[in-house]
Amino acid sequence: MIAIPTLETERLVLRAWRPQDAPPFAEICADAELMRFVGGVMDQTEAWRRMATYTGHWLLRGYGSFAVEHKANREFVGYCGIYDPDGWPEREINWGLRRAFLGMGLVTEAAARVRRYAYETLGFPTIASCIDLENTPSVAVARRLSARLDRTVQFRGKAMGVFRHLAPEDIANRKL
Repeated sequence: MIAIPTLETERLVLRAWRPQDAPPFAEICADAELMRFVGGVMDQTEAWRRMATYTGHWLLRGYGSFAVEHKANREFVGYCGIYDPDGWPEREINWGLRRAFLGMGLVTEAAARVRRYAYETLGFPTIASCIDLENTPSVAVARRLSARLDRTVQFRGKAMGVFRHLAPEDIANRKL
């Protein structure tokens, strides 16, 4: 059994998934606009399977996506972590939030903490975010994190940008 760490930011707790995360996660997965670039709308059963995939990723890779909750009320707001399933272009920081929590800077805050974990704890020399180039909100998050378009790959019939995050030495003098 692998121990999934708990990470914190000023406003967030990034933690292991729990059964009670299924309904709010299914809310994300049922939202056509939120799911437009990440596989499409899912019903509750498919959302549960995706949540199980994120949890199993920890066992198979030793890292994965966290459930993200708001410290103020312990409410599940979304997910963020390191995603690298078989066949994926490369290890990436992934993210997604419930609609009610968009526009507050929470994704940027969570992703910056995950990036720090990837570099400082896991010792990754680099990490990216693989984003459909039409997904302008996620491209904007990557840019706020100072990630730059490294290359474009064709993936499942679409152009996906591989946005390279700053290297650890380049982050040292920045506050993100």
